[in-house]
Amino acid sequence: MRIPVIAGNWKLFKKQADAAALVAALVPLVKDTVGVEIVVAPVFTSLAAVREKIVGTNVKLSAQNCYWEEEGAFTGEIAPGMLADAGCSHVIIGHSERRQFFGESDATVNKKITAALSAGLVVLFCIGETLAEREADRTFDVLRTQVTGGLSGIPLSALASIVIAYEPVWAIGTGKTASDAQAQEAHAFIRSLVVELYDQHSADAIRILYGGSVKPDNVKGLMSQTDIDGALVGGASLKADSFAAIVNFAK
Repeated sequence: MRIPVIAGNWKLFKKQADAAALVAALVPLVKDTVGVEIVVAPVFTSLAAVREKIVGTNVKLSAQNCYWEEEGAFTGEIAPGMLADAGCSHVIIGHSERRQFFGESDATVNKKITAALSAGLVVLFCIGETLAEREADRTFDVLRTQVTGGLSGIPLSALASIVIAYEPVWAIGTGKTASDAQAQEAHAFIRSLVVELYDQHSADAIRILYGGSVKPDNVKGLMSQTDIDGALVGGASLKADSFAAIVNFAK
């Protein structure tokens, strides 16, 4: 039984006071939710403020990125162990905005995943095709390259700490959402890749999230699909009521 994950990626929003207020408003709305793993990912500077508000609750803390070294002369970077020390249980790696705007490659994503797992973090591993790639009928080729590259050298024993997030780049922040059928097709293909790389049991167990303009009014359709195990939510996670509605999709 795959426990659904609903994760809110706050991106470059919410200073400390606003982040604390947001999660303080969220906690009572989801305190009775069971059978769903709830994760929020504020900016680095708001991690401590959010952590303070979620201690003892069912909401978990994620960072949005990390580096692959634990220490050294790497000005401006954050090590996975530092995130764990700050109270994070999760970290987002390979988000399309990191790939698009900051030059991240499958190779650097792989190094970050390896380092994050070594620090005991759960990795939200993001993949997804651009609109041009989808229109060129290259979606599966892109997903195969990203999954294979990102998981290169990752042992079977570590898969339990990896959650894959499929985010078609053309649906992120655009208001466009992949249809339920489009999303299911991609998720089923991703799961088949895990079978190829590892085994059927591992593929059956790994959780694959959908991301890309997920909202309260479309989450139920997405979550009804066989291979969709949750959502990585952007804009709708910036308001407590809308994110709570997504978390409580089954109610």
